[in-house]
Amino acid sequence: MAMIQIEIDSGSGFCFGVTTAITKAEEELASQRVSGDKESPDKPILYCLGDIVHNGMECERLRKMGLITINHDDLRQLHDVKVLLRAHGEPPETYELARRNNIEIIDATCPVVLQLQKRIKQQYESGKGQIVIFGKKGHAEVLGLVGQTNSAAIVIESFDEVKDLDFNNDIYLYSQTTKSLDEFHRIIDYISSHISPEATFKSFDTICRSVANRMPNISQFATRHDLILFVCGRKSSNGKVLFNECLRVNPNTHLIEDPQEIQAEWLEGIQTVGICGATSTPKWLMEQCREAIQDLRHTKPQA
Repeated sequence: MAMIQIEIDSGSGFCFGVTTAITKAEEELASQRVSGDKESPDKPILYCLGDIVHNGMECERLRKMGLITINHDDLRQLHDVKVLLRAHGEPPETYELARRNNIEIIDATCPVVLQLQKRIKQQYESGKGQIVIFGKKGHAEVLGLVGQTNSAAIVIESFDEVKDLDFNNDIYLYSQTTKSLDEFHRIIDYISSHISPEATFKSFDTICRSVANRMPNISQFATRHDLILFVCGRKSSNGKVLFNECLRVNPNTHLIEDPQEIQAEWLEGIQTVGICGATSTPKWLMEQCREAIQDLRHTKPQA
């Protein structure tokens, strides 16, 4: 049986914000074990508002350590506990609710998102123009950004929606940190060419470069292999963008959430396999996928 070379993309895996959030969760749970927390002497408990990362297997690993995922309705019922805020960030009302319920916040909001929240809040408080956010409606990060404006910001998900803006009024454009840089520039160009001469238009490139730079890198990676396995939770917004880029340059690309989804027939006639993923994909999961391929076929791992 033919040997298959396997390469795991060195640029894939957790971004800085996700790594920091997971580290904070692990450190808090470990400290409870050491101190014998009186609330949970046998098993440590830490609540997390929303999935800490859009990857089911990583969430399950942390659940077994004591991380309990809750939603905003659950948060209203909690008192005198610790709650971790994930990298996506939260609107001001979440912090106010925590204060009222005597909840200790472990804030793991990504520094890039935190800075963006501050900029949008300052613009809102200036009382000038339309605040427009290029982002996914209902996404946790976007909800946190809109919350800085008392829900006054306008959210556009795609280039087509930019046409509905009021071009006779000032426009201040921001972006969710993980959106497409190319589409953001298309939106900027359209507004620039349609804005009234009497109105002001300012755009702020708030897309995270550690995420944006993955697009050209993963595109190049996908061209080098006969088969691409893109490992990602199906709820990941960033993952969908990167997966579609892989698929565009290499039609023999499959999105999988775990190694069990790998099918032996995908490997027929294949000489090289590339394994990559989103900013929410743990390295250990990509390594498990490599091992699954090795179990399916006689393979030659690539360092």
